[in-house]
Amino acid sequence: MDKAVVFSAAGHRRHILYDKYVRYLFIASAALVSLLIFSIIFFVGRQGLLTFSTVSPLEFFTAARWSPTGSPPIFGALSFISGSIYVTLVAVLLGTPLGVFGALFMAKVAPEGVRSIMRPALDLYVAIPSVVYGYIGLVVLAPAIREIFGVRTGFGIFTAGLVLAIMILPTILSLSDDALRAVPKPLEEASLALGATYWQTLWHVVTPAALPGIMTAVVLAMARAIGETMAVQMLIGNTPLVAESLFTPTSTLTSNIVVEMGNTMFGSVWSNALFLMAFVLLILSLGMILLIRRLGRRGASV
Repeated sequence: MDKAVVFSAAGHRRHILYDKYVRYLFIASAALVSLLIFSIIFFVGRQGLLTFSTVSPLEFFTAARWSPTGSPPIFGALSFISGSIYVTLVAVLLGTPLGVFGALFMAKVAPEGVRSIMRPALDLYVAIPSVVYGYIGLVVLAPAIREIFGVRTGFGIFTAGLVLAIMILPTILSLSDDALRAVPKPLEEASLALGATYWQTLWHVVTPAALPGIMTAVVLAMARAIGETMAVQMLIGNTPLVAESLFTPTSTLTSNIVVEMGNTMFGSVWSNALFLMAFVLLILSLGMILLIRRLGRRGASV
């Protein structure tokens, strides 16, 4: 038998063996990641749900008073849940228009030379630590808001939401830019051929076609905003009260967990209540991820 044929057959068998091992490696990696995720959900959820052996669900989700060291202790998390939702909504309402218009500029208006500078700068923008945003907001933004709006402290939902809007801009910009650039060119050409202006084409043809990708970017930015800790903790005011205005100091789920987790004993009702807050936050994030997947499937079917 020809040696070349023997070597070729041996090489083919090695490739098949390597493919088999690599396939098992991928399956093991996926199983390990899934196991870690479900373990985190199980541990946080199990520890958090122990709260309901002492605290009623109605009190936890509807009461606005939080006094773990009181007599009797009160664990009402409504102020933290509402604070997280309000801050996220402010961040999305401020950041989404800027992000989408910036993505339109980068994808369809900016010259290639400008885009080649903006895209790497955007990647560097993502690498800025959240504590830097929080410190700048603490030193610059909070005093400015105090002077401009005549409020007492400058801390609150608006300040934290404004900083979060800046922090989520890279997510909205980059993903929306990719979605806009993925729109088939013949759609633009057909619109222009029918007599539409370029701006009409961008607004009525390109943007609706890229809408599933843009919505995915917005929802992903919401997940980032609702889970942000350090910058929010530095600017929200950390007061367990339901916010009555955008400039009222309040607290969020993440900021309260950071502030109080060092003061609790594991297994106590206070500790379990903080775990329950983390579990609520986890459920909100998972819900947003499921929403992203649904939007992605809808976009693929269009």
